[in-house]
Amino acid sequence: MTTFKDLGLNDNIIKALTDLGYENPTQIQEKAIPQVIASKDDLKAFAQTGTGKTAAFSLPILEQIDVDSSDTQAIILSPTRELALQIGKNIEEFAKYIKGFRVAVVYGGANIDEQIRKLRKGAHIVVGTPGRTVDLINRRQLKLSNVQWLVLDEADEMLNMGFKDELDKILAVTPDDKQTLLFSATFPKEVESIAKNYMSKPVEITSGEKNKGSDQVSHQYYVVSERNRYAALKRIADVNPDIYSIVFCRTRRETQEVADKLIKDGYSADALHGDLSQAQRDSVMQKFHKKHLQLLIATDVAARGLDVNDLTHVINHKLPDQIESYTHRSGRTGRAGKEGISIAIVTGREKGKLRPIERIIGKKFVSTPVPTGKEICQNQLLKLIDKVHDIKVNETEMNEFLPSIYEKLEGLDREELIKRFVSMEFNTFLTYYENAPDLNDSDQMRSGRDRDNRGKSRDDENMSRFFINIGRKDKLNPARLIGLINDQQIAKNIEIGQIEILDTFSFFELDKNYTEDTISSFQQKDVSFEGRSVNVEITEKKRSGRGGGGGGRRRNDDGGGRSGGGRRRSKDRKEGGGNTGGFGRKRSNSGDFSAKKSSTRRKG
Repeated sequence: MTTFKDLGLNDNIIKALTDLGYENPTQIQEKAIPQVIASKDDLKAFAQTGTGKTAAFSLPILEQIDVDSSDTQAIILSPTRELALQIGKNIEEFAKYIKGFRVAVVYGGANIDEQIRKLRKGAHIVVGTPGRTVDLINRRQLKLSNVQWLVLDEADEMLNMGFKDELDKILAVTPDDKQTLLFSATFPKEVESIAKNYMSKPVEITSGEKNKGSDQVSHQYYVVSERNRYAALKRIADVNPDIYSIVFCRTRRETQEVADKLIKDGYSADALHGDLSQAQRDSVMQKFHKKHLQLLIATDVAARGLDVNDLTHVINHKLPDQIESYTHRSGRTGRAGKEGISIAIVTGREKGKLRPIERIIGKKFVSTPVPTGKEICQNQLLKLIDKVHDIKVNETEMNEFLPSIYEKLEGLDREELIKRFVSMEFNTFLTYYENAPDLNDSDQMRSGRDRDNRGKSRDDENMSRFFINIGRKDKLNPARLIGLINDQQIAKNIEIGQIEILDTFSFFELDKNYTEDTISSFQQKDVSFEGRSVNVEITEKKRSGRGGGGGGRRRNDDGGGRSGGGRRRSKDRKEGGGNTGGFGRKRSNSGDFSAKKSSTRRKG
């Protein structure tokens, strides 16, 4: 079996790896490390989430770092501060025995003066988010003229978040003869474009098949009506008493709303998204790592960089806008050789979105009925009985109380005692699910339509829909449209809804509170795109059902081309509040959680 010594790493690095418990390299490490050490060729590497990508690119760089020089010799770019911090922490651990080595992590939302002080002391490796990296370059505090290695980690997500301009600016100040290492869990066309534009004849290595999901993960979907989406989420949590899961939402607002509801309903849950301060994020993640939280409600961006190995489930409260993001989500479970389950909660008309995901991950989704109240009660009851069976009895401390207890329970036989005990712990739970309705929406499964109680297709009343006179033929895509909206500076953190890119025109949705601001922003400026004058108009909401292309307009020169689903925030591309106790946890007076005491449903 291959060892790290076989890959060409020195004793100081191997000693640090041994301290961390790493004995043998993963497949991507075995391929990437000797390639980077032995060659100056650019490298394009695919590896699924959780396969050790950070070590694959950082260890060979550490092997070659000149600690006698104060120059920054490597710049590692990451889409989020969480991932940047995780990479920086890993590098510090790997370099534990390399005397004189220094690494600096730079990211937005933190004190830039402190980061500048670290850079002035000299950092051999800098790990940064694109925005803060450009800021420091512009301030002439980060000098990359002697960089030998440029690493683009999670390159697909950097493009999805609209960081192309920042990448261009960073690349412009790095030497032409540097070695560029591109690592990604998925390889959509945009990442191939990065390789073509930023790399020279790169060597390509893969660990597993491109874009394919982990073999350790099974995939399930539940079909419900929109109004029952949250109720289905609760039942999934309830039927799995030992659940330890990330629940993915598409927007920060949705993330916080779902977390708030779960907290109110007595679950040990919290939110992770871009509106939180770094201190809040750290607090949430600390609780989640310690398993004081069972459910972490997060956006895709916020979840990048989370290093959690024991997740039982990943739950897609809503499917992601970008198909490739599903691979990132599902890759959070089924790690370190363990099995995991990835669940998608969909409406009838969203079922079609599963097919292209199946093609990417190379697996089929299994249609699964939403658990019934009876199933949930059975699982929770058996879990309770297991806890009773396995509990350690402290006879020494209890002996003096036993005579009084026996006296109180005199006259009750074994079966009666069991019934009373179970009822005491379980009555609230049984009452909650006593007349629980069937949440499986068979009509939607057949028709693929999502209708409210009045039989009308539901629409998001908080969004306004706009027509824009540019489309695919103008090289427009969702990321570039979001960038164009950003450039108008309509409002900070304005929320973007559905985007439809057609051939010669497109549609997008924005928070209706900024309808007039949006129109005036585009009208008052001489806005152009790819040399074409841009015109934006308010248009009618599209009608659900067949067609679905043009809202209130009818054009004959286009067809289809839909892209994007739920909402995004246009400004802060990075990625919350609340504490509680749920099943297996109870809120304490101090707001912390205890995993020692069982609790049941409080509210419906």
